[in-house]
Amino acid sequence: MNPSWKEILTRIPRIEQTDWQAMSLLKRWFIASRSAVFIMTLFSALIGLLLAVPAATFDWLNAVLVTIGLVLAHATNNLINDWTDYRKGVDRDNYFRTQYGPQPLEAGLLSEPALMRYIALTGGLAILIGLVLVWRTDANTLFLMLIGAFFVVFYTWPLKYIGLGEPAVWLVWGPLMVCGTAYVVSSEWSASIFWISVIYGLGPVTVLFGKHTDKLEEDRSKSIRTLPVILGEAMARFSVLMIWQVQYLGLSILVLLGLAPWPLLLVWLALPKALRCSRPFLQPRPSQAPDDLPEGIWPLYLVTYAFDHNRLFSGLLFLGVIISLWV
Repeated sequence: MNPSWKEILTRIPRIEQTDWQAMSLLKRWFIASRSAVFIMTLFSALIGLLLAVPAATFDWLNAVLVTIGLVLAHATNNLINDWTDYRKGVDRDNYFRTQYGPQPLEAGLLSEPALMRYIALTGGLAILIGLVLVWRTDANTLFLMLIGAFFVVFYTWPLKYIGLGEPAVWLVWGPLMVCGTAYVVSSEWSASIFWISVIYGLGPVTVLFGKHTDKLEEDRSKSIRTLPVILGEAMARFSVLMIWQVQYLGLSILVLLGLAPWPLLLVWLALPKALRCSRPFLQPRPSQAPDDLPEGIWPLYLVTYAFDHNRLFSGLLFLGVIISLWV
């Protein structure tokens, strides 16, 4: 069955070879690059550029370019991740990654040369946009671009293998993307933007914690020492709950200190969702899909709840930033 655009953009569809052949090249790219998770990058970019709107030097063309460039960089990372894991033999033998969605190489949807063309085109466009932004701004943008490129290339290996994947995600989706976007569109950033980015960046970390906890045993067996593997399942689940508390309380403290506008307190409307999503993290991950888990989700489990909460929290934070521009 040819998946709809809604399905491609909101989940990672399970498809067969015949489905793949029937799809357009654009749909294939969105599926191969796992576009359902681009929303985290979009929130980083949009929050960063909106926080910079009050600046007198705000540049709307740079805002469009940096948003597209960051999404392309995220897509490039996802493609490199699949290629690296394939070359290292990680995704063989029904590994976790191949169970929740098509790994293009393992599933035979793409050959290595074809995937490398995807990577070259996607990464090349990201680099081109980055160079245009450097030309339109200054050398600081080049510095930010080089840092981002480092994480795009080296996140999967070696960072993820030595417990640095989660800190890298916090740094990239938080300060680097949010503050970097603000700087590129306004040539400035502030302590307020930095601290808001610190809080926002914790959300994508919980998503990664959920995913890596879901596949903790599989990663351990392949010597991939993610933070959940190092900490153990119980501590990994507890860490997500603690990070959520830091997000709510940390943002409230920023408002009290005058480092964030009060409309950002809208994130507290996500608290009921946080409480519901906390329940699976309070007990060991089940060995098979629970009856109340929607069909087609398993083996994704904890990551589903972390992603669900992060999407709402980030959306409310984004809305709060918009309102703050008018009050």
